[in-house]
Amino acid sequence: MEIKYTRQGDYLIPNLYLEKNENYGRLGRYGILRLHFIAQNKKALYETLLMTNKLTHHLLLVSDSCENYYKELMENYIKNDERLSEKSKELNPLEWTKLMNNYKNTAEEIVLNEYVFI
Repeated sequence: MEIKYTRQGDYLIPNLYLEKNENYGRLGRYGILRLHFIAQNKKALYETLLMTNKLTHHLLLVSDSCENYYKELMENYIKNDERLSEKSKELNPLEWTKLMNNYKNTAEEIVLNEYVFI
């Protein structure tokens, strides 16, 4: 990719643009968290992705991967723990809610540490 510049007085300003006819999709929560993390902590990676026009693709990939992994973790937790059944939910809703929130927080922490904050 060749970057062209326009002279504005004493400055050369790059002519940056978005590719047309490209479907960007939905940038979810994890993609936005990843964007903030690399913009603040990994400036070289951020600038490289931005200048090569791959930042959006990277963020969408991270967002999709995180959401899929989170769903997979939650499905495994629900499948493997009999205390999360519908019967248990009806008999003791507070205990069920506490357990479900614990699993959600655990899955969230795993996803953030393995995909977003690396």
